[in-house]
Order: sequence, then structure tokens, then C-alpha cells
Amino acid sequence: MIGSGIGVRTRSWIVPCLRISLGISLGICLGMLAAPIAGTPAAAAADCPGHPDALGTSRTVVVDPREHPRIGTMQYRETLPLRDHEVVLTFDDGPLPKYSNQVLQILANECIKATFFIVGRQAQANPEGVRKLVAAGHTVGTHSQNHPLTFEKMPVEKAKAEIDGGIASTTAALSDPSALAPFFRIPGLLRAQGVEDLLASRGIQVWSADFPADDWRHVSGERVHQLAMQRLEAKGKGILLLHDIQPRTVAALPKIIHDLKARGYRIVHVVPATADRPATPTEPTEWLLHPQSESVPVARWPKIPNFVFAQGEPLPAPALADLNAELPRQPALPRRSAGEADAAALPVPGRDVFEIPEKSLAVLLTTSSRRGATRTASAETGHRSHAVARGKARTPARSHGRQHAHAAHTAPKGTTGGTAAKPRPTRLASLKKR
Repeated sequence: MIGSGIGVRTRSWIVPCLRISLGISLGICLGMLAAPIAGTPAAAAADCPGHPDALGTSRTVVVDPREHPRIGTMQYRETLPLRDHEVVLTFDDGPLPKYSNQVLQILANECIKATFFIVGRQAQANPEGVRKLVAAGHTVGTHSQNHPLTFEKMPVEKAKAEIDGGIASTTAALSDPSALAPFFRIPGLLRAQGVEDLLASRGIQVWSADFPADDWRHVSGERVHQLAMQRLEAKGKGILLLHDIQPRTVAALPKIIHDLKARGYRIVHVVPATADRPATPTEPTEWLLHPQSESVPVARWPKIPNFVFAQGEPLPAPALADLNAELPRQPALPRRSAGEADAAALPVPGRDVFEIPEKSLAVLLTTSSRRGATRTASAETGHRSHAVARGKARTPARSHGRQHAHAAHTAPKGTTGGTAAKPRPTRLASLKKR
């Protein structure tokens, strides 16, 4: 299959390659054969009779559900190991003949293989639709028996009944029960840990998606087409979630496929691994939607590994005798008297310790105190002169002279009327204003 697909691509490029001028080497020509030009549709993996411009299916990926039990970055860390510009188409809730048959025909015209998640009740009502899917080469998984939107809160036993019922109904519709893939998608993507653990224990892979197209909502087919392409362009690759029971999906699907071809996207088909069909070799990083490059620095500390230490007694630390060495003896320090110790501990301060630099706080305080005392003395002198002038007007000159002479003998310097002049204290706040 893959070889024939490569042959189709080679035939489409061999004639223009042979017409290349002689100035271009053969290596460049072969490189053109190996990779399509960006923006052109990818080559189909198989011939599509009657539809030479079909999108086709570029390759098939075989997965082991036990190695990767949960996929789809809408809810889980891992997704399918897809390359850039690769898409997996998935359809839920069918089969419903009115619309599912139209979806099946659109895919057949483009030779596209997809994955369908069947509701058991729908399989019971339309078993022929399930067999058509298998006959067309699509992958068939299950989607519960009745599609209840309560998986996140129902008891595990009830969820188990829904899962088993859907598997039983879908298997009964198939001519070959082994054609049923161990793939399951939880209705409404309403995941629950107990349900996921149950499915993983039975080797059933839980499928979420990487982006939906909202075709279950009351929107137009054009809006479904726009959402599908916008979200695909944002992701670059991934699993697209659609529903084959909706008329808007039937209207949007041809436009989605047209844009996939125009923008260089490729379709990938996914099948489960079997004893005769081993899983496709992959690296762990391929299961991440956008794996981190080794050239990008990691802005976190690496995880410390958990070591399992062997049982045993710890080794003792080596003693000094084991080193065959002796520590040198330290000479005894001379004894000192109390006076010598104090002298050594408290050296005599130098003269510069007591020097007060100019414009320091102490100088300002002293200067301000002197200025304040001078102003106080001037005020007291003025007050005394005023009092003397009034005394002269009231008493004769002789009496005033005796009183003045007596005051001169008894009062000390700097006093008036026998009372010592007390200078007003200078406040620090006034110094700051000056």
C-alpha cells in the first residue's frame, strides 16, 4: 500500500524533474521527489480510483493501548504520535443511516480512513451501518451503550455496565468480533478516575481529543468548518472530534477536507496492535503534542531520583590513630596580669576621638545656646532700662541713687532687681528651622 502511494507521487514529479536545467544537480532533483512542496496536498498511501486529487491516507499508526492508556490533550498529557500537519479524524454517536452514510461516502471519495466510536443502542438499531464501517476499512471503537452524560459521577459498577453493554452490542453487529478495536471514548468527555482505571485494567485505550469542532451545538455547518480549521491551525496537528449523526457535520466535512488538502495536512489512520501486527516504534516524546526541545533551557530544578540503598551498617569515621599522624602541640600562652590584660583589651584613645568637626550637631547646639543667652540678656537689659525710667518719674533723684547703689552692691552680675536671669532653653526644633 505505502509503496504504491510513493509510486503515484514519483510519477507526478518525474517529468518536471527531468526537465530541470543541467546546472542543478541530481541530488536536488531527488530531494524534490522525496518531499512535497509546502501547501500542496500530501500523496495518498493508496490509489483512489476516480479521484486523482483525493487527500487520501498518508500512513497508518499501530498503537498498544496498554503502553499508552489515555490520549488526547484536551484532558490528558499524551496524544497520538503524530508528526507536524498530521490529523486523525474521529466520529462519535453513530451509526445513524441518514447522516452516517453521507459521511461514509465523503470519506470514501477522498480515500480517507477514520475512527468511529459507536453507541451500543445505535448499533442495535442499525447493525448494517457498523458492518459498512468495517468493510470500508475504518477503525471501530465504542462509546457506551446509552451515551449517558453522567460518567464523571456515576458508580463504577454502573459505568462498567454501560461500557460492557456498548461493547456487546457493537460486537453483535459485526461479522468478525475481532474487528472491534479496544478503543473507548467517554460520553461528553466526562472523565472519572475510577472509569479510566477500569478501562486501563482491561487493556482498553481511552480516547479524548486534541480539539473539537463544536458540531453538537446549534451552529451552522460553516461555523463547524471554521472552528475545525482555526483550532487545527493553532495546534498544528492532532485528533479532531466530530459527530457523524449531525447534518451540520455532513455540510462541513467536504470544506474541512478541501482546506486540509490546500494547507498541506495529511490524514493518519490508527489501528490497535495485535499479535500479528506490532506497535509502530516510537519515542516517548513523540506522544507529546509539542515536546520540549533539548536546546530550550528548563526553568526548574531536575527531579531528584529516588535511590534504594542496600541494607547494612554505616562505616565508622576514621580515627586519628588510623591516619598514623599526631597533631603538633601548641605552645602555652604566657600568663598576663589583670592590668596588662585590660591595657591590651582597652587601648588609649587618640586625640582625634574627642575632636568635634565643624557644622556638627554638638557645635550647632553650643552656638545656638550662646545666641539664645545673648538674646535673653538683651531682653532683660531692655526691661531693666524701662523699669529705671519709670522709677525716675515717680521718686526723687536721691532716693533713686541710693536704691541703685544698693542694688549694684548686692546684686551679682547679670541680675536685675536681685533676681538671677535664667536663660531660656534652646529647643532642637528651632535649630532645625534655622
